[in-house]
Amino acid sequence: MIKLLFLLSSLLFNAVLFARPSELIDKKNRIRYRYKKYQKFDFENLAIEGETGSPGDLSIVPRYQTKFKNRLPYRKNFNDKIRLGIERIR
Repeated sequence: MIKLLFLLSSLLFNAVLFARPSELIDKKNRIRYRYKKYQKFDFENLAIEGETGSPGDLSIVPRYQTKFKNRLPYRKNFNDKIRLGIERIR
């Protein structure tokens, strides 16, 4: 009997805990955002003022990518380094 009462009370508590309180939601003061469906730009009446000129010394010169030699020694495996690391931990 006590187990059944405990089970029912826990289910009721969970239902109350996860229920959505409709009384606490304020439906009158809710913020609603409205976006423009489209916007028209008139480029014919748009006037742009300024001067045009050549870039001069700011032109980009193509360069070739250089390949560097790997200065690190090549190893087939690192078993001896792993063993030394394990021995240092002990």
